Amino acid sequence: MDPQHESQGPPAKIATAVVQVLHEYTGRGPTKAKATINENMVTVLLADTLTNGERTLVERGRANRVIQLRHDYQLVMRDDLVEIVERELERKVIAFMSQNHIDPDLAVEVFVLEPAEAV
Repeated sequence: MDPQHESQGPPAKIATAVVQVLHEYTGRGPTKAKATINENMVTVLLADTLTNGERTLVERGRANRVIQLRHDYQLVMRDDLVEIVERELERKVIAFMSQNHIDPDLAVEVFVLEPAEAV
């Protein structure tokens, strides 16, 4: 799941760019990322996403606060993440969904693409 070791096609470029955006916003990016592209959907699975501060909050029983904080990050990162997918695939994103999980430390970003025109 390491974007550094995948080919540099659109999935790898998307995964790497998503990690970079998360790093810019949170101060630490996930250590693993893998993007999967289907007909009208892009899914980016991220692992090892939590910062040291977030891990401390989880250890002290504040996991719900971490989930809320991650949700807030997703709201402000939305445009940057959508722009990555639209740029790499030259397709419009019509929906973006994001979810985080504490144990195991995983996150998923889902982009629904406008249907491609019939050829």
